[in-house]
Amino acid sequence: MDFLGDVEPVELIILQLFIIFLFAKIAGEIFERLKQPPLIGELIVGIVLGTAYFHSALELESSEEILEVLSELGVIFLLFIIGLETKFSDLRRVGKLAITVGILGVVFPLMFGVVLMLAWGGSIAVAAFVGTAMVATSIGITAHVLRDMGVMKTKEAKIIMGAAVIDDVMGMIVLTVVTGFASEHHLSLVDLLIVIIEAVVFVLAVMYLGGKIIRKLAGEKIILGLSVTDKKSDRIAKIQHKNAPFILALILCLGLSAVAVIFFRLAAIIGAFLAGMMFAEVRERYGLVEKMEPMNDFLLPFFFVFIGMQVNLLVLYDFNLVILIIILTVLAVAGKLIGSAVGTRELDSRQKLIIGVGMVPRGEVGIIVASVGLSLAIITDELYSVIIFMSIITTLLAPPLLKQLFSKKS
Repeated sequence: MDFLGDVEPVELIILQLFIIFLFAKIAGEIFERLKQPPLIGELIVGIVLGTAYFHSALELESSEEILEVLSELGVIFLLFIIGLETKFSDLRRVGKLAITVGILGVVFPLMFGVVLMLAWGGSIAVAAFVGTAMVATSIGITAHVLRDMGVMKTKEAKIIMGAAVIDDVMGMIVLTVVTGFASEHHLSLVDLLIVIIEAVVFVLAVMYLGGKIIRKLAGEKIILGLSVTDKKSDRIAKIQHKNAPFILALILCLGLSAVAVIFFRLAAIIGAFLAGMMFAEVRERYGLVEKMEPMNDFLLPFFFVFIGMQVNLLVLYDFNLVILIIILTVLAVAGKLIGSAVGTRELDSRQKLIIGVGMVPRGEVGIIVASVGLSLAIITDELYSVIIFMSIITTLLAPPLLKQLFSKKS
């Protein structure tokens, strides 16, 4: 591909983005047709483009910074949408079983990951990041499978979705603590505790107060336990700018992402997730999810391709790392199954298994945590690749198993 040498830098970057986006979408479509998450196809495209031949042939080193920016924006908007789908009021209504499954589904995988990495010879910071990558369930993947099967109204599906929401929130809090620890591990214990407390207070305060502020601005009032909209008090609708709610949501998404990074030394995605939760109660009225999805459709493939480009396939030639992938994956699955079994003791064994399998996919969540650890230079390229493979395998395992378990149930 010597002809690329004559292309101007700007035109070269546009050509590279075109190629990346085109092949990511083609791969995503193929995996959709195979009834698998499209992110797997996009990751594979990234892994292929990250090999020495394609990386050199397409001169991708010239656009790595731009790809990284697009990737960061993609994951920020992804977490914003996940936040939009996580109402604080829903957390209070998901029920005892969902809360218990969600909490235990965090505790067991986190514990397994930390113990494994400490036994493997990793530092506490490395062990904490690997454990965190095993924590949160990919609510998007699980919801997609359950919706396609038409079982969203079943008791098991409701518990899975409620627990997955709890998982996401707790996963963000765990990531907050771990990021604070990893970034400030050179401080004294007192200073470290202060950093972590500040971060957790920031997360909880925005979760609780942020939604109240947005609902007040939107003119929502609670009368006799019901949410009622007073259009005359809707200050957001009075803003003259076209698509004012959407613009305000974007401003808060980017603003809180920056605040999380600069003032609390957290990952930007935590700020984006919290911004989404602030608008979750009014998302339907303003159609925020529908307006965000086109941006997500454009930016998110760059995130998964960029992540895939960081994967080192040479780990598959290292017997020890292959063993680590297998053990990590087994523990990731076992952690969710055990958490679900312990948390749903009153249900029968098949129901417990359905809920446990529904909690297994790590998908984009595990990948995001791994990318944060890599960006902070806490985990190595090899360990990063191990976590990516664990996330891919757990994501591929869950859909066919869920379909089989629900078909036997019916």
